[in-house]
Amino acid sequence: MAQIFYDKDADLALIRSKKVAIVGYGSQGHAHALNLKESGVDVTVALPTGSKSRAKAEAAGLRVTTPAEAAKSCDVIMILAPDTSQAKIYDEHLAPHLGAGKTLMFAHGFNIRYGTIKPPASVDVSMIAPKSPGHRVRETYQAGGGVPALLAIHQDASGQAQALALSYAAGIGSTRAGVLVTTFTEETETDLFGEQAVLCGGVSELVKAGFKTLTDAGYQPEIAYFECMHELKLIVDLMYRGGLNYMRYSVSDTAEWGDYVSGPRVVNDQTRAEMKKILTEIQDGTFAKGWIGENASGRAKFEAIRAAEQKQPIEEVGAKLRAMMPFLDPVTIKPGD
Repeated sequence: MAQIFYDKDADLALIRSKKVAIVGYGSQGHAHALNLKESGVDVTVALPTGSKSRAKAEAAGLRVTTPAEAAKSCDVIMILAPDTSQAKIYDEHLAPHLGAGKTLMFAHGFNIRYGTIKPPASVDVSMIAPKSPGHRVRETYQAGGGVPALLAIHQDASGQAQALALSYAAGIGSTRAGVLVTTFTEETETDLFGEQAVLCGGVSELVKAGFKTLTDAGYQPEIAYFECMHELKLIVDLMYRGGLNYMRYSVSDTAEWGDYVSGPRVVNDQTRAEMKKILTEIQDGTFAKGWIGENASGRAKFEAIRAAEQKQPIEEVGAKLRAMMPFLDPVTIKPGD
């Protein structure tokens, strides 16, 4: 049975007694920094001198300094920069200022799991990973709630690593929803697998394949978009609230029967074999090695795929349809963004 902690298990005074540096001010960074500040924590945002985010952080009333200065003056350093830039930031700016009594924190285990960051044994290394995009971490906190998070301890030099991590989780609002104990390895491998096989890779390919099947058969692209993309949110919202059972309870019997008899034909033994292969490549480091190498070489393949995907027919049709539905608060990503 999973171990889950809530507000009653956390002592907010612990994180309030520390100086906390938030390295990065993107989706997660801005949410953590602002939530902690409003929870009474002494927060500093760490950004390079030329960062465009400095003005945003300062406008929000946050203290901003360089990563090196933050690591030198703060007790807790939470790294919320992109996975592929963390090792460079750590080596060049943070590592020289880490010593006994410091705590290094992460919201994703990638760089610890694959050894691109190797903290000294004298520091605590922990993780609080909200299971939500940063804007939801911020919105739910402001509304008096929170999003669930994962907690992991990689090093406990002080003997207080878990207590401090829980206090940090309380500061961003996550103990209001529940904090589940895991490990850096489990969080990293399951997170990458979920993204690749289901949430991003799997869903994207399923939507594109469904759209192409219908349009290749002569159906209107607009109809295909609604059936394979637009209505997906309605189904996911039902699952989010009550699982597969509630979704099946809420749709028609015809849709439920189609789920049972056709779903296994789409996700079949071959699909499951590929899922196992994807998981193996995550576990043995093949995926991480390839992704790190792609970034080190300039990301040419990544940028080419991104550019091609942004011009997919379903994206062009979808942009036009969403523009006709302002109640959706539509967002347009232009090629090159």
